[in-house]
Amino acid sequence: MELAAKGFITTEKRTVASYDLTEEGNRYMLLGSPEARLIQLLKKCNCTPKPSDLPSLAQEFGVELTIEEAKIAINNAAKLGAIRFQGGTIMLNRIEERDPVKESLITISRGGSIDEKSLAQLLKRGLVRRREQSIILIKPDQSLPGLLRNGVIKPARLVTSLTSELIRSGEWRNLELKEFDPSVPVPILQSIGRHFYSEFIDFLKEIYESMGFQETYGPYIELEFWNFDALFQAQDHPAREIHDTFFVSAPSQRNVPKHLIDGVASVHENGGGTGSMGWRYKWNAEKALSLILRSQATAVSVRTLASRGDGEYRSFTIDRVFRPEVLDAKHSMEFHQADGIIVGRGLTFKHLLGFHEEFARRLGMKRVMFRPSYFPFTSPSAEIYMLHDRLGWIEVGGTGIFRPEVLAPLGIRESTVLAFGMGVDRLAMVVMGVGDIRDLLSPSIEYLAESRSKLVKAIQSMT
Repeated sequence: MELAAKGFITTEKRTVASYDLTEEGNRYMLLGSPEARLIQLLKKCNCTPKPSDLPSLAQEFGVELTIEEAKIAINNAAKLGAIRFQGGTIMLNRIEERDPVKESLITISRGGSIDEKSLAQLLKRGLVRRREQSIILIKPDQSLPGLLRNGVIKPARLVTSLTSELIRSGEWRNLELKEFDPSVPVPILQSIGRHFYSEFIDFLKEIYESMGFQETYGPYIELEFWNFDALFQAQDHPAREIHDTFFVSAPSQRNVPKHLIDGVASVHENGGGTGSMGWRYKWNAEKALSLILRSQATAVSVRTLASRGDGEYRSFTIDRVFRPEVLDAKHSMEFHQADGIIVGRGLTFKHLLGFHEEFARRLGMKRVMFRPSYFPFTSPSAEIYMLHDRLGWIEVGGTGIFRPEVLAPLGIRESTVLAFGMGVDRLAMVVMGVGDIRDLLSPSIEYLAESRSKLVKAIQSMT
């Protein structure tokens, strides 16, 4: 760095990424992906088993397939269209001769490269891990050889401290001691006050409260019951797989009232008198009472509905949620989510869209867009998009009207419930023009000070 500062050399720092296989990735490379092994098993047995029969069937036909791998296999094989469900049994649609997952893992293990989409999937499934190595390239200035030849500069060993060993050995005579200037003032650490992202969250809370909402809270470690089951999310829904949820290794909890357990079980199995057929399977209370890291703040909203029931009220929460995402410019495995409900009689989807337009206006957003979508617990449903100066339209959340299958077990019969969930990190990106979600937690003091200044100006322009 000293040579570079004096102009004798130039440096260029590069970060080189490499990938290697995890323990699970090595297993898949040797045995094949779970979906390929499932297809192989169905081909061997020529049968239509239930999902619960797969482990014993695999043992009978000599196919390596654990209980957890069977769940993964069903999910991925269904996405590929290789299997279908009929009457609760698995039927083979077509035989896949290739195993792209195994092929990709073999390529990576040999130091080769694969396409970005396949690599992203392997990272998301935890089959490969990314390693980064910093390389510094040093290039001499054109004047350096001449300065060396003419003796203007000479090779030497430079030290910053004189030790007793150097003095006793006499080696100090051949050294160059680095000079220090004690008169140079030390840099002053800039004080920037509160973190700008915390201030942005407080600003959002003020907006919700000004629109008549009350703040509510819920635990990070949550029951599957509140995170999924009470929201009419089937127990075999892909979002409940290990690749989309952090599971907590702990005994099941029993602190859910029996009438809620019975009501949710009835809705899942046969619709519970709501006019729906439900999911038409045997609901498992033991699974519902297992612990996870909360994957959606909607768990707080449904807890609020269970405690307050019918009536007219508005509540919101802004807090952390956790999902095993691959960290990139728009995704993180830990992020903040804003979730809320509007409860009352005579509410319509038009009221919900009007609320979001007003919320966007108070955020200083001139344009907001909605796109029809599907969520297991709302109907009708829509995705919410806001316009980012550099990145274009960004999806910031989802919204809809809670289905009767959600409300009935909670004892809500007369009120309509409008619901929404938004990614607070993405809202901050839109409001402040941040292009990378990782910058919200940047360690750079200068960047934090600059971002706080931007936020203050953005808030002042809105108010």
